[in-house]
Amino acid sequence: MTLRTLIFIAASAFSISACAQFESKSASTCPQDWQMSDKQLQGEWTGSVAGSEETVRMVLGPHPEWEGNVKGSISRPGGSHPMVGDVNEGTVTLEESADGSRITGTWLGEVVDGSCGTEIHGSYQEGENVPPRAFIMRKAQP
Repeated sequence: MTLRTLIFIAASAFSISACAQFESKSASTCPQDWQMSDKQLQGEWTGSVAGSEETVRMVLGPHPEWEGNVKGSISRPGGSHPMVGDVNEGTVTLEESADGSRITGTWLGEVVDGSCGTEIHGSYQEGENVPPRAFIMRKAQP
C-alpha cells in the first residue's frame, strides 16, 4: 500500500467515526420513556404531501372543550380551514374541515424515532374516495 492509500483509509475511518458519534447523540436526546402527547402536538407545524408542491402550515393549541385534544387551523395557499386532532398510543390523528361541519381531510401518522415529537410521517387522505398519500410534518415552533 502507498502512503496516499493509508492516509485515505485513516481519513475515511475518522469521518465515519465522527458521523456515528453525531448520529448516536441525536438519537439519544429523547428520554427513554418519552411518548408523544397532545402537548407536543401543540404549536406550529409545516407539512407536505406526496404529489403536491404546496406546503401547508398548521397551528394547533389545546382544544377548549375536549381535554387531551388539539384544535387549530391548517393554511394552504388560498385558504385556511379548522383542524382538530389527538394522539392515541403514539398515533397522531388530525382532521380538517373545509366547510366547518364535515371532515374533508384526515392525517394519520407516527412520530419519527429519535425526533422527540418534532417530525411525523404518515398518510393523508383528502375526502373519502381519494387514495391516501404520504405526508411529512415538521415542527416549526413550539
